[in-house]
Amino acid sequence: MIRSLLCSSTLLMATSLLNPLMAEDTLYERLGGAEGIAVVVDHFIEEISFDRRIYPFFKDSDIERFRNKFSEQLCVVSDGPCRYSGDDMSSVHTGMNIGEADFNRVVELLQKALTDSGIPYTDQNRLLKKLAPLRNDMLHR
Repeated sequence: MIRSLLCSSTLLMATSLLNPLMAEDTLYERLGGAEGIAVVVDHFIEEISFDRRIYPFFKDSDIERFRNKFSEQLCVVSDGPCRYSGDDMSSVHTGMNIGEADFNRVVELLQKALTDSGIPYTDQNRLLKKLAPLRNDMLHR
């Protein structure tokens, strides 16, 4: 009985010591890593292609470049092992004259892409929070 109690308490102590050392999954991992991000980006591109209001902003874009750079950007902001090699958001969006309603619609399309990709709402919100600081670099340029 004492031996059993001793073993149990030792196991409990060891487990409690390990828990703080066990890192929480990064957002990148929760999004499914590179493969999960690729799925989200593909769904996002599909959503854009069917949206009459937003598609004109992308119609002359190099979609493969957009796919690659947006994937890099999502990887970086979600604490993945990537580097963003694209242009800064201000330069990319200069001359597009994106308004609040347009920006909000793109966010809605991204949310739909995330949902369609099976990303839980808590992780969607974590990602959107990390992307939010880019907003001012995209509006009214």
